[in-house]
Amino acid sequence: MKREALEPLVTEAIANCGGAARIADVCKFVWENYEKDIRASGKYFYVWQYELRWASDSLVKQGRLKKGDPRGIWRNI
Repeated sequence: MKREALEPLVTEAIANCGGAARIADVCKFVWENYEKDIRASGKYFYVWQYELRWASDSLVKQGRLKKGDPRGIWRNI
């Protein structure tokens, strides 16, 4: 599982939360729905939340995600 593979999971998680979510809610959704994939990813298991945050930065650069308005909230665009 690579960083790019997390981008659709981030947007899916936010959509599932009604279009806006805190990072903890995004991580919880991803873990609850993709735990098996994350565990099977080998050493990636230890850094998946870090990579998820990088994926969110990539989505911001693509104009698909807005972060920090209000503080701590991620929104799909």
